[in-house]
Amino acid sequence: MPVEWNLNLLYSSVTDPTIEADQKKADRGVDAFEKKYRTDKKYLKDSAALAQALLDYEKLISLPADDAQYYVYLRKDKNIEDKEAEALGARLEDRATKRSNKLIFFALELGKVSETVQNKFMKAEVLAPYRYWLTQVFESAKYNLTEAEEKILSLKADVSSGRWVQATDNVLNKQTVEFEGETLPLPEAEGKYMQLPLEQRHALYTKVRSVYGNVADIAESELNAIYTDKKIDDELRGMKEPYEATIRGYQNEPKSVLALVKAVTDSAEISHRFYAAKKKLLGVKTLSYADRGASVGELKTKVPFDTAVSMVRDVFGGLDPAYADIFDRLLNNGQVDVYPKKGKTGGAYCLSSVEMPTFVLLNQTDSFESLKTLAHEMGHAVHAERAKSQRPLYQGHPISTAETASTFFEYAALKRLLEILPEEERIIGLHNMIQDDVSTVFRQIACFEFERDLHAAIRTQGYVAKEQIAALMNKHMGAYLGPAFTLVPEDGNFFVTWGHIRRFFYVYSYAYGQLISKAMHRKLEKDPAYISKVDGFLSAGESMSPEDIFATCDLDTRKPALFKEGLKSIEADVAELERLIK
Repeated sequence: MPVEWNLNLLYSSVTDPTIEADQKKADRGVDAFEKKYRTDKKYLKDSAALAQALLDYEKLISLPADDAQYYVYLRKDKNIEDKEAEALGARLEDRATKRSNKLIFFALELGKVSETVQNKFMKAEVLAPYRYWLTQVFESAKYNLTEAEEKILSLKADVSSGRWVQATDNVLNKQTVEFEGETLPLPEAEGKYMQLPLEQRHALYTKVRSVYGNVADIAESELNAIYTDKKIDDELRGMKEPYEATIRGYQNEPKSVLALVKAVTDSAEISHRFYAAKKKLLGVKTLSYADRGASVGELKTKVPFDTAVSMVRDVFGGLDPAYADIFDRLLNNGQVDVYPKKGKTGGAYCLSSVEMPTFVLLNQTDSFESLKTLAHEMGHAVHAERAKSQRPLYQGHPISTAETASTFFEYAALKRLLEILPEEERIIGLHNMIQDDVSTVFRQIACFEFERDLHAAIRTQGYVAKEQIAALMNKHMGAYLGPAFTLVPEDGNFFVTWGHIRRFFYVYSYAYGQLISKAMHRKLEKDPAYISKVDGFLSAGESMSPEDIFATCDLDTRKPALFKEGLKSIEADVAELERLIK
């Protein structure tokens, strides 16, 4: 089984002539589309003409132009020193931006049509396949700028934000930590310290934290730059709150998401109870930030990668054989990059696009966390592959449904692990499962609140120093961790490496998805046939709003009661842990 990406599925090298051929084909297609629909405005009045225009637009989406950008992105994540890929990526980004700018007019012009014409389009049978896409266009039109302004924002996006983030990533990915005679890449050290005994854990964490402190000056400038850049964009578009663009972009309703945030923050006592139990299990007077994800005991049932693969494959196949087939195909085709190494980016993700192979990045350390991550990211992959049954416009999915899919599969794998553990290890396994839930729900919402405060501070003060950023991080981490923890100022420097705070307010989607996926599992436990409704959700792609997709699964996400029920599930698990350790 391959353990590194086979990027030949995309291109053979940065000099592969197919790259340029694909770019030229895309350039010609975009030029032809722009030339035709800049002058022929019939699509703005006639339903049949608009249906043809949208069909032509979908053909552009299906072109392999973006494959080359994904190719260099993946190469860079395998090796931060890949300067050939970096240079090609910059050229491709510039070219793609120019193509994108030539298409901006299309959605902008559609968004300007009168309400009467909008209603006509929404009722037209010939446009029925595009109805949801049109709904999004008409809603987004409220925040659109002129074509010239949209082009300016597009052209400046990479240099005013993207390259700042990349600079910090580049510096972090080059960092190493000296520990017990070994030189560890920073991502490996970050994944390792939580698995160590107390003294070693604190020693390695201190070294990791020191690296964060060394990079904090760079990250301070980076965050101030990209948060100020977002402030400018929001003001231009008339977005009143810094989280509004993200929530609307993820096709959720702001009131619904804020209800989620309030439900979780109001239930922080659940998280506090868990960490009080964890402190008791560890036998310490107080917990430090290094102990947040610490093991409370050794699971003798080891989970090296081969074991994790076997377990997760069985879980996926038990839900539906089609999911195991997708799992096997990606592994056997070299679409999963497994182990950490110097120069490779940290974390994990799944990358997919229209007509492109799905790729998964892992940083396997043979831990409980690694098994969870494998199930999580391969859950994303199943979602991406099932959505390929949709037409090109709908093969994507909003983040809110994406995180529901990944946590659905992750939870199924964690339940299977608990089932196979011997009785003496079930306290450890239950602790680990709750710890994942607390991190996914309470920690991510604490991060959401951190982002709100940091955006507000930068918008009112103009610039925020690294010490204040770290203090804000400690404030919100402390709020969910509770009185069992003693944090020190240096702990707040974790802001340096938390990539999610660079993807503004992305984190709420984790809690959203986790609590909805728990509701799905409760229904599945009562009726195994419910998996057909889950598969309908996985296959829906972006063809409906998240609220309507989940409604097909008999879940009303518009009501806070759904999130409260998910929280009750976590609370019940905490109560069971408390009972077992009395």
